[in-house]
Amino acid sequence: MERSDSGDVDVQASSYLQTDETHERDDGGEADHEIDDVGFTQNEQRKSEHQEEEFVEGKEFDAPAVGMEFESYDDGYNYYNCYANEVGFRVRVKNSWFKRRSKEKYGAVLCCSSQGFKRVNDANRVRKETRTGCPAMVRMRQVDSKRWRVLEVTLDHNHSLGYKSVKRTGTKRKCADSSLKLYKARVMDVGNSVIPNSALKKQFQSSSSDVLNLRRGDSSAIYNYFCRMQLTTPNFFYLMDINDEGQLRNVFWADAFSRVSCSFFNDVVFIDNAYISGKFEIPLVTLVGVNHHGQTTLLGCGLLAGETVESYHWLLKAWFGVMKCSPQTIVTDRCKPLEAAVSQVFPRCHHRFSVAHIMRKVPEKLGGLVSYDGVRKAFTKAVYETLKVVDFEAAWGFMVHSFGIVDNEWLRSLYEDRARWAPVYLIDTFFAGLATCRPGESLSPFFERYVHKQTPLKEFLDKYELALHRKRREETLAELESLTLKTKCSFETQLSRVYTREMFKKFQVEVEEMYSCFSTTQVHVDGPLVIFLVKERVQGESNRREVRDFEVLYNRSVGEVRCICSCFYFYGYLCRHALCVLNFNGVEEIPLRYILPRWRKDYKRVHAADNGFVDGTDRAQRFDQLYKGALAVVEEGAVSLDRYKVAMQVLEQSLDRVHSVEEKQD
Repeated sequence: MERSDSGDVDVQASSYLQTDETHERDDGGEADHEIDDVGFTQNEQRKSEHQEEEFVEGKEFDAPAVGMEFESYDDGYNYYNCYANEVGFRVRVKNSWFKRRSKEKYGAVLCCSSQGFKRVNDANRVRKETRTGCPAMVRMRQVDSKRWRVLEVTLDHNHSLGYKSVKRTGTKRKCADSSLKLYKARVMDVGNSVIPNSALKKQFQSSSSDVLNLRRGDSSAIYNYFCRMQLTTPNFFYLMDINDEGQLRNVFWADAFSRVSCSFFNDVVFIDNAYISGKFEIPLVTLVGVNHHGQTTLLGCGLLAGETVESYHWLLKAWFGVMKCSPQTIVTDRCKPLEAAVSQVFPRCHHRFSVAHIMRKVPEKLGGLVSYDGVRKAFTKAVYETLKVVDFEAAWGFMVHSFGIVDNEWLRSLYEDRARWAPVYLIDTFFAGLATCRPGESLSPFFERYVHKQTPLKEFLDKYELALHRKRREETLAELESLTLKTKCSFETQLSRVYTREMFKKFQVEVEEMYSCFSTTQVHVDGPLVIFLVKERVQGESNRREVRDFEVLYNRSVGEVRCICSCFYFYGYLCRHALCVLNFNGVEEIPLRYILPRWRKDYKRVHAADNGFVDGTDRAQRFDQLYKGALAVVEEGAVSLDRYKVAMQVLEQSLDRVHSVEEKQD
């Protein structure tokens, strides 16, 4: 395995991927002009104005590759310059990056001298245009070891090669210099595998012989993507699982937003393996939670070699090692290897199967039956319309015996696992909306609009940030939209002041549907415990209105209310039947125990304040805590223009105060 967290950078790292004009240049401002001196910087004083550059004829230099490391920037520059001379092109420094205070260089891009085009204001020059927009380049950055690592490489040129330098104005640099030490910690494509350096290969090993199924170039694309993310996203984390032969087997990654989201919303997690089980081009597995708006939020991603216990176990251990959280409930598809891995890594969690995934497989598994239509209707009725275990058992028995499918293997295995997926058995398991108990409901894949059956990995990595941006924009917009009351019910008014907009809209449906419940009758009394029967008109088959009975237990002494439909456990808010019983008993406000903090507008701010202690030596923990606090300011500040102005002023003042601490220490 290769593990990496982003390190300290004094200058905003997101600028590392922007255009030439946004950075300091190491070529004295000549980056967009023809350069005859192969890009030697003006800051590097030339010792000899007319001295011949020495090159070693016939010496072969390996092509640059991602992961190569050098003792210094000069060594890296020398190497690329010597390689360029051998191949036949000139080099110049396209960009350089320096730390704000120490002025120490920490990043650079070296490119072919034919990169780019002349500026418009240079068009009147008599010199012939030699630029071709050549894409050849290497991107280097100083890493924690103080070595310089190659993060990105483009070898292809769009022009003819063959240039050989003899005379040069610049520093004397010898390609044969024995002091230039090259550390080949690189990732190379060999068929469908990745071979890292031997140190990595020996350091991290595991037992399975499976290999991640990648196209040629995918492994480099993964590594390049991770390097870019570490530069642009603080606290980005990735982990690679490498087998004994040095081949890439499994990958896990999570950005800062996912890590912070996990600290807020780790109570219920959905592990979506639909891409890998459905034989998609990308063997992707996502870990998804539910935020305080009831929207899915990404908690981590993985690429797996296959659906094996070893691969799933590795992924869950990697996720747990980074996030440091144990979910209360984990929801998955029915998958034996995944089931085994969950039981090993999270033995105390409630592992449940997604009923929506099971219902989607009904046509595939039962479609060949002669009496399929009848079986499907009976199956749906047993799953969604039974409210007691005895009723489910009776409906299931009627189905399998009436249609002669007692020996159907798939149905038999479902029945054996019924306590993990049938809604009637899950009335005490909290799902926060990640499991459904109503017909027609399903959980869409997090990357639904971005990943299709044949989507290649490189395309997915290109779309990955776009998908996250749009998802997070939806969350931001949800903070800003106003609420509209639809009834005069005190419950609606109460939660309009507390819940986020999206969760309030879901609860509002229950308030409106109270009017479809036309009868609330007390049927049994045992001291403070009372059982009520609530009758509701529901839409049945063929759009016919039917009357269904729902039992609701109410404890008058402690204000506890429980409906047999178990809406509170599945979705996190009280159902129309429970609201009718509270209203029947003269209760004007919903008891606080049924207003979950995770749905509140101020949940992130309050939660961040409650978890303010950090270990002073743990940078990742410091970052996570600061990120939570800053995120709360951002969300509150975006509500209105006045709040925005105050938030911007506070952030600027805070940054000035932080800088003043560093200046005092200097």
